[in-house]
Amino acid sequence: QVRLVESGGGLVQAGGSLRLSCAASARAFSSYAMGWFRQAPGKEREFVAAINWSGDITYYADSVKGRFGVSRDNARNTVYLQMNSLNPEDAAVYYCAAALRRVVVVSASEYGYWGQGTQVTVSS
Repeated sequence: QVRLVESGGGLVQAGGSLRLSCAASARAFSSYAMGWFRQAPGKEREFVAAINWSGDITYYADSVKGRFGVSRDNARNTVYLQMNSLNPEDAAVYYCAAALRRVVVVSASEYGYWGQGTQVTVSS
């Protein structure tokens, strides 16, 4: 069983930055690919970013490419999402997810574990 706890959300002005963290309780955290998804009110959950087990391969949604960065610290069982140049369209609940895979995982259906989410609000 894997427990994921996100933190770092909050209110930020457009153009600002936030760093989200996701702490995992998993044994052998490095066995898991990790991902970030988001869901805005009235919209479906969408993929944001993903990272493979070792952290050397990442993948991003086009909407955040060049602005967001995903990283992980396997010694701390934590994955991060650095979000820069935020705009109101980025406002959503952000979720981290874990998949018992070593490769980058993009599809939400392949993730078996999810956190409770952290709210990101961007004021214009």
